[in-house]
Amino acid sequence: MTQWVYSFGAGHNEGRADMRNLLGGKGANLAEMASIGLPVPPGFTITTEVCTHYYENGNQYPPELAGQVKAALARVEQAVGLKFGDTEKPLLVSVRSGARVSMPGMMDTVLNLGLNDATVEGLARASGDPRFAWDSYRRFIQMFGGVVLGVDHHRFEEIIEAVKLDRGVIEDTALTAEDWKEVIAGYKEAVQDATGAPFPQDPEAQLWAAIGAVFGSWMNQRAITYRKLHDIPAEWGTAVNVQAMVFGNMGEDCATGVCFTRDPSTGENVFYGEYLVNAQGEDVVAGIRTPQPMSKARAKPGEKPMEEVMPAAYAELVRVREVLEKHYKDMQDIEFTVQQNRLYMLQTRNGKRTAAASLKIAVDMCREGLIDEREAIKRVAPGSLDQLLHPTLDPKAPRKLLSKGLPASPGAASGIVVFSADEAELRAREGESVILVRIETSPEDIHGMHAAKGILTTRGGMTSHAAVVARGMGRPCVAGAGGITVDYTAQALSAGGHIIRAGETITLDGATGEVFVGAVAMIEPQLSGDFATLMEWADKVRRMKVRANAETPLDAETARKFGAEGIGLCRTEHMFFDPERIGAVRQMIMAEHEEGRRAALSRLLPFQRQDFTELFRIMAGLPVTIRLLDPPLHEFLPHTEEEIAEVAEGLGVEVAAMQRRAQDLAEANPMLGHRGCRLGISYPEIYEMQARAIFEAAVAVAKETGRAPVPEIMIPLVMTKRELDITRAEVERMAEAVFAEAGMRLEYLVGTMIELPRAALTANQIAESADFFSFGTNDLTQTVFGLSRDDAGKFLPAYVEKNILPKDPFVSLDPDGVGALVEIAAQKGRGVKNALKLGICGEHGGDPASIQFCETVGLDYVSCSPYRVPVARLAAAQAALHAGGVDRTA
Repeated sequence: MTQWVYSFGAGHNEGRADMRNLLGGKGANLAEMASIGLPVPPGFTITTEVCTHYYENGNQYPPELAGQVKAALARVEQAVGLKFGDTEKPLLVSVRSGARVSMPGMMDTVLNLGLNDATVEGLARASGDPRFAWDSYRRFIQMFGGVVLGVDHHRFEEIIEAVKLDRGVIEDTALTAEDWKEVIAGYKEAVQDATGAPFPQDPEAQLWAAIGAVFGSWMNQRAITYRKLHDIPAEWGTAVNVQAMVFGNMGEDCATGVCFTRDPSTGENVFYGEYLVNAQGEDVVAGIRTPQPMSKARAKPGEKPMEEVMPAAYAELVRVREVLEKHYKDMQDIEFTVQQNRLYMLQTRNGKRTAAASLKIAVDMCREGLIDEREAIKRVAPGSLDQLLHPTLDPKAPRKLLSKGLPASPGAASGIVVFSADEAELRAREGESVILVRIETSPEDIHGMHAAKGILTTRGGMTSHAAVVARGMGRPCVAGAGGITVDYTAQALSAGGHIIRAGETITLDGATGEVFVGAVAMIEPQLSGDFATLMEWADKVRRMKVRANAETPLDAETARKFGAEGIGLCRTEHMFFDPERIGAVRQMIMAEHEEGRRAALSRLLPFQRQDFTELFRIMAGLPVTIRLLDPPLHEFLPHTEEEIAEVAEGLGVEVAAMQRRAQDLAEANPMLGHRGCRLGISYPEIYEMQARAIFEAAVAVAKETGRAPVPEIMIPLVMTKRELDITRAEVERMAEAVFAEAGMRLEYLVGTMIELPRAALTANQIAESADFFSFGTNDLTQTVFGLSRDDAGKFLPAYVEKNILPKDPFVSLDPDGVGALVEIAAQKGRGVKNALKLGICGEHGGDPASIQFCETVGLDYVSCSPYRVPVARLAAAQAALHAGGVDRTA
C-alpha cells in the first residue's frame, strides 16, 4: 500500500531533509529538525503525490488517505495529550502548504483549526484565558473564511476596525474576550452572507476543507504566476502539513517571529529578524503590527529586542541558529513561536536572499570551512548576478528626501508612480519605468511587482510579503514607510506636506530605505571583493570561454571589465547607423553600378579601419570575431523624400532614378531576403572593403602594441559550402594584399555563422571550408520555428501560458528543435575537422539554461552582451560542475 502520510515530532520521524520532492521543503525540514532534537510540535505531512493524484483524478483523493490521516492525527493527540474536536481539552492544528521549493506567500495557510462554538469554551477553560481563546477563534474564522470559503478579507478587516473604533483602541491586543465575541458574531454574519451557509462547526469537515484548499491553491492565479516567473513545473505539486498548534498569542510570555541566521539583504553574519509579543505568525508577515528586532545590536531607541524581553527563549534560539547552520550548511530562514517562555520551531528552510547576500554568504561559508569552493560556486544563481551589475544612487547627486522606510531590498530605481499591479504591468509593457506604490502588497500583486523597477509600501516589516518577494526578484524595495499616506481613490501619496500624484516620478534607495522626489542620478556598480573571489573560483573550474557581443569601444571596455575573453560577435552593420556614415552606406546600396559602390565604400573604409583598430586595441591578444555585413537592406534604404534626394545628389543622378532603385530593392520578406553572404556574393566589393579594414587595423595594432589580435572573420547566413568558398577566397585575397603592403603576416581565421537549418544539416560539407562555426541562435530559432522575432511577442506569451512552449525560445534555447540542430552541426563539423572551434553568439549566450546546454554539446565558448558576461562565467562554471545553481534568490 502506498504511504501517503508521513509523521514527524514526538520521537516518531518518518521523513528526512532529502525527501523534499515527496514531502515538500517544509515537511522534510520539520522531520529533519525533529530528528536532530530541536523542539518541533508534532504533526504529519500529506505528500506531493496526493496533490498529483488529486489533479489527475478529477479532484479525488486516494482511497487509503482518510485512514492514514486518522491514524497520524491520533498519534499527534497521544503526543500532546489533547483530542481533536474535544470540548474540554481540544487539539488545534495548523494546516500549511509546502512545495518542494520555497514559494513565499504564494500558498495558503490556516491556523487554529478545530475551533467551533463548543471547543472555544473548552480552550478558554483549559488555558484559563478566555481572551486568548476567543482571539484564536476569530483568527481561525478569518483565515478559514478567506482561504477556504473565499470571503474577501476586507470584510473581516472592516468588522474588526469598527469594533476597535467603537472601543476607542488602536491595537488588536487591547480588545477583550467580550469584544472578540462581538467581532466573531460579525464574522459569522459575513460568512453566511458571502457563502449562503453558516460557518462550519465540525472539526473533521474543517480539516478536509482546509486540506482541499491547500491543494486547490496550487492552481490559483498567484501560484501559477510565481511558478512561471521561477520555472517551477506545475506537476511537482505541493504537500500539506498538519501540525499541533502552539500559541504565541496567549499573553505577554508568548511571542512569534521570523528570523534569518544571517542578514538576507547584506549577507552579514548577524542574527537578523523580527518578533511580536502576544501574536500569531501571520501578524509578523502581514505587516499589520510593527514587529520588534531580535538582537540588542540591531535595536533602535524605543524598540524592545527579544534578547532583553525574553532572554531565556532568545538564548535557546541562538543555540538553535548555530545547530541549524552547521547541519544544513546554509543560511536558514526560521519561523518560531514562544508559548509561555518555551521555544518551538515551526519551520526552517534555506533562506531567500539578495544577490549581494548570496555572494557574501557563499564566500564567507567557504572561508569558515562550512562548504568548499565548488559548493560556493553552486550556491549563487547566475541570473541573480544581474542585481549586482546595475546602478546605485550617485552619492554626489542632488536629491530631495520625501520620506524614509525600511531598506527591504537593495538597489536603486527611479520611475513614475503607479498604485495598482495591473497598471504597473500595462505601463511597463509600453516601455515606461514604474514604481509600484501600495499600502501593503499581497500575492495578487506579484505580476505588477515583477513589471515594476521598484516597490514602495507604507506598511510591513523586513519580512513582509513585499520585502521577501522584492529581494527574490532583485527589485529595490522600501517597506513600512509609515510617514507616507497613500490614497488609492485620489491616486496620490503624501508625506511632510508634499503630494505626489500618479504619473509623477520618485526614486527609491532600497539600501537605505529613503524615498526621493523626482529622479536622482545613478552610478555604475563597482565589482570587487567577494564578487572577484567567486569569479576567480568559477574561472578555475569552467571549461568554456566567455566572450562578449560588442561593436563599440564602450561595450568592449565594459566587457573586458566584466572578464570577457574576447569578442564573439561584432555586428558590423551596427557601425553604419552613425549620421556621418549612413549617407555613404545608402549611396553604396543605391548605386546601380560597381563604380558608384566603390566610391561610397572608399569613404567608409577609414571609418571601418578606425572601428576595428579601437576594438583590437581593447582586446589586444584576444580573439575578435567580426561578422561581415549582414543587414536586411530595408534597414538602410532611404525612406523619406529628403533622404532619397540626398542620396541622388551624392551619386549625381536624378531623384526619379533613385525612387525607381528604391522600389527595385524593396523586399517582401527582408529577414529572408538579400542579406548576409548573398549581399557579399552580389557585391563582392563590400566584403573586400571590410576585409581590408580588418587586416589593416590588425596590422596597425600588432605594430603599436606588440600583441597581435586574432581576427576571426565570420561569413553570415551561409546555406551552402560554395557560398563560403567564394567569400572566403575574397577575404584571403585581401589578407595577402595587406600583408604584402605591411611586410608582416598575422594569424587569422575565416569561419561562418550557422543560423539556417540547411547549414546545420550539411555542416560536414561547410566545415571543409571553415576554421570555426558560431551558432547564430537568434536567426536559427526564427528559421527553425518559422517565427519572426519582431512579431512573435504578440502571441508567444500566450503560448508559454498555455504550456504549448515551456519558455520563450528567443530567451532560452529550445533544446529539442534548435538544440538538436546545434548538436547535429557540432558533430558533423567535428567529424570533418576534429579541432573545429565552436561557439554561440545569439542572445542565448547569456542565459544560464542555454549555457548548460552548450556545455553538454561541447562548445568552446559562449558570447553574450557585456553585462551578462559575469552571469555566463558563473553559469559556465556550474555547467562544468554538472550543477545548475539552486536559486536561493528567487
